[in-house]
Amino acid sequence: MYRSLLSVLLITSLNACQSPQDQVNTHTETDNQLLIKPNPLSTQLNTVIDQAWQLRLKGEPALAYTLGDQTAAGKIADLSPSTLLKHNQQRQTLLNQLAQLPTSDLSKMEQINRQILTDQLQDAVDRYHFNMHYLPLTAEGGFHTDIASISKKRFQNEQDYQHYLGQLAVFPHYFKQQTAWLKQGIKSGITLPKITLIGFENSISAFIVPVQESGYYTPFKTFPAHFSEQQKAKLLTQGEALIRQNVLPSYRAFYHFMTNEYLPNARTNIAATHRPNGQAFYENRVRYYTTRNMTADEVHKLGLQEVKRIRQAMKTIIDELKFAGSFAEFLHFLRNDPQFYATSPEQLLKEAAFIAKKADAILPRYFTQLPSTPYGIAAVPAEIAPKYTTGRYLNSNSDDEPGYYWVNTYALNKRPLYELEALTLHEAVPGHHLQISLNQSLTQLPNFRRYSYISAFGEGWGLYAEYLGLEAGFYQDPYSNFGRLTYEMWRAARLVVDTGMHAKGWSRQQAIDFMANNTALSLHNVTTEIDRYITWPGQSLSYKIGELTIKKLRLQAEQALGAQFDLRAFHDAILEHGSVPMTILEQQIQDFIHTQQKNIL
Repeated sequence: MYRSLLSVLLITSLNACQSPQDQVNTHTETDNQLLIKPNPLSTQLNTVIDQAWQLRLKGEPALAYTLGDQTAAGKIADLSPSTLLKHNQQRQTLLNQLAQLPTSDLSKMEQINRQILTDQLQDAVDRYHFNMHYLPLTAEGGFHTDIASISKKRFQNEQDYQHYLGQLAVFPHYFKQQTAWLKQGIKSGITLPKITLIGFENSISAFIVPVQESGYYTPFKTFPAHFSEQQKAKLLTQGEALIRQNVLPSYRAFYHFMTNEYLPNARTNIAATHRPNGQAFYENRVRYYTTRNMTADEVHKLGLQEVKRIRQAMKTIIDELKFAGSFAEFLHFLRNDPQFYATSPEQLLKEAAFIAKKADAILPRYFTQLPSTPYGIAAVPAEIAPKYTTGRYLNSNSDDEPGYYWVNTYALNKRPLYELEALTLHEAVPGHHLQISLNQSLTQLPNFRRYSYISAFGEGWGLYAEYLGLEAGFYQDPYSNFGRLTYEMWRAARLVVDTGMHAKGWSRQQAIDFMANNTALSLHNVTTEIDRYITWPGQSLSYKIGELTIKKLRLQAEQALGAQFDLRAFHDAILEHGSVPMTILEQQIQDFIHTQQKNIL
């Protein structure tokens, strides 16, 4: 899984990566030179693109700073009511301008840019309309854990430290703004369900530690070699003071609010449809995350079909193993036999690294374009690990840093090794690291596309990458192959339980039982996943919808091209325009098929 900690590259000009304006030729002779008049619609589109990008940078000062905007130094996003309202109004204005552009006079690439920007702006407007800013939390964490990433940047010069000190200085204001929205959520009936918040306070108390044990103190433990002793002493003194006076009190106040005000007033029902305007909200999330005009009921039925199909494939493996027992007994065996579990965090990380290196080696067989950015492997930070998912990918923060494949080493007896191949292929390569790194290297794309993530595409690709491992010779052990199927079943079951809980009246326990009875996931993983779906409605639907689309398109290409089908060329065609909605991807592959057929002739 990849969640939006989007990497940004150091670009000398914010406009350097705007898409080239397509032009129409109007021939006039002036001094024997051919003049070309730009298409006015292209100019209008690029103006809206630039305005939307500048608006995003205003809302994301950390991104703006990384891209070279020194005026954003030391800032954290302003979440005041007036600012959020103003930005929403500006997005709506841009949406109206895009709607007035006739697509027939735009090039194919411009039409794609127009649609994706429209989708991005519409989602932001929808989020504001449905008051999603009242909920800057999920069962896994929230703003208070996400903000900790500022301490994990690379510190190379004093400017980087001054930027960091400025962010620490505004901590109290940022936490107060977020807490104010949470209070508004209580008043409006838009809170996280109480059942998903058991132990949530631990994700806050993990940050309430002595100053020198704080993760925020880490940048002051080591300095660049060229720093003078005077520089180091001054920065250290400033950092200690800000952590003691600003950071730690902010976490203490938030802990007090969460335990004394939020938790007692959290809602008791779990369905998104129980929120104000909940039915419209959930259907909106379904369409957004699938990038299709699908209803919750359609998604639910598709999920049941996939569960049935995958269950039969699982049964085939159990039969091959000649296991003497029922399906439920086989799952119990997998969840409890010590042979399937690492005995130390180091063993789990080393096994993940070994699999990742094997995956690196297969890439040239399946891709002509490979990422230049490397990736590392690290444990999920201890302060968020207990309620965190089993693994995740975080892309690089700049062009001189690697991406990271996070592996959750908390509760080792809940992290089976038979799932590790599928997890690694999904999160590292050929999954998220490959796709996201290549997306960021597409300098011909405008910034709003290079630094964005469409879940159906990215997570669909990650799940397809697990399947690709089967062709590449992974999963030779029947248990790891069952692990691959249990991961596919996990994503298919999501279609059922997410829609079941949010649209069909399922209880949390009903959803837990359905996933536990159909996958070999540990019961700990099942519970944390179900709580994730409850608090992040619709997101989990993107995986299977995206993967099924990619598989369908591959089958179409194979059937149309026959012996001339080239898998590497197909993968390049999937990835060449970056992260796109499924409808655009379908047209993209139809174009690929037509081009290949012409080449054959």
